[in-house]
Amino acid sequence: MSGRRSRSRQSSGTTRISEDQINDLVIKLQQLLPELRDSHRSDKVSAARVLQDTCNYIRNLHREVDDLSERLSELLANSDTAQAALIRSLLTQ
Repeated sequence: MSGRRSRSRQSSGTTRISEDQINDLVIKLQQLLPELRDSHRSDKVSAARVLQDTCNYIRNLHREVDDLSERLSELLANSDTAQAALIRSLLTQ
């Protein structure tokens, strides 16, 4: 039995993931990343780059959420109560 196949079998009750499954997941991640999504199929991108770009993308999304939350808090604090109530009601829908 090849090394790949034996690694993909269950060991000590733990499910192992095969190299093919990892490659499929890396491709799916690549399709989710705006910077890499549009790269041509002939442009081979390493799994390490996909993972690094994924981490960077998630960090950027976190920063955007934090910035938007801060801006929203400022907007609500500076709005009159009727506007703030309207904004809150729209956010809870």
